[in-house]
Amino acid sequence: MYAVIRTGGKQYRVAPGDVVEVEKLDGGVGDTVTLNDVLLVADGGAVQVGRPVVEGASVVAKITGQHRGTKVIVFRYRPKKRIRVRKGHRQYLTRLQIQSINA
Repeated sequence: MYAVIRTGGKQYRVAPGDVVEVEKLDGGVGDTVTLNDVLLVADGGAVQVGRPVVEGASVVAKITGQHRGTKVIVFRYRPKKRIRVRKGHRQYLTRLQIQSINA
């Protein structure tokens, strides 16, 4: 059994027991989060596709970590103009362990 969920503007294919890193969600380590934005649920041969979400479906996950991702360097310059801009960005991430899929 697996599901496709949407969180943080991205879509993830998850199954019970999977560990995924998503954009920051509110909550502390050890808290349980219910994700209701389920786009697809597949159980063997039976597939439910939402329009846009599957009614009554949810994914229960446990927060196992709150951290920041690797640094991304953004460098912009204009040749012959002495304009150079260097910026760094580290995204806040939440690590989730999928507990169950309720269809």
